[in-house]
Amino acid sequence: MSVDRIEATEGGETEAGTVTQTAVAGESLAATASVKTYPVAPGVRLNVRRGPGTNYQIVRVLPEDTRVPIFCQTPGTTVSGPYGTSKIWDNIDDGEYVSDAYVHTGSDGYVASRCG
Repeated sequence: MSVDRIEATEGGETEAGTVTQTAVAGESLAATASVKTYPVAPGVRLNVRRGPGTNYQIVRVLPEDTRVPIFCQTPGTTVSGPYGTSKIWDNIDDGEYVSDAYVHTGSDGYVASRCG
């Protein structure tokens, strides 16, 4: 399952965009709801890559005004974007990365644990 944003609702379900989904088997709702999301730079359609660098294949493109979860972060190709120049890449889903230079985290450093 791949979602851009997850928010808990009162009914014990999570909402991703306009599609309501229940928690994935093996994941508790608390674990799913505790992941913080961050906004992608305004007006940007952001490339999602298979790994932490511009040399990795693009697997999808996020639409404008998207928020992304950051499960972990890792160093990779240096990229310049709206939020500066960074070599940090954000893991937003299983095997999917975006450059932190396009994500407003409020920090020039790591805001999540390093990917293992």
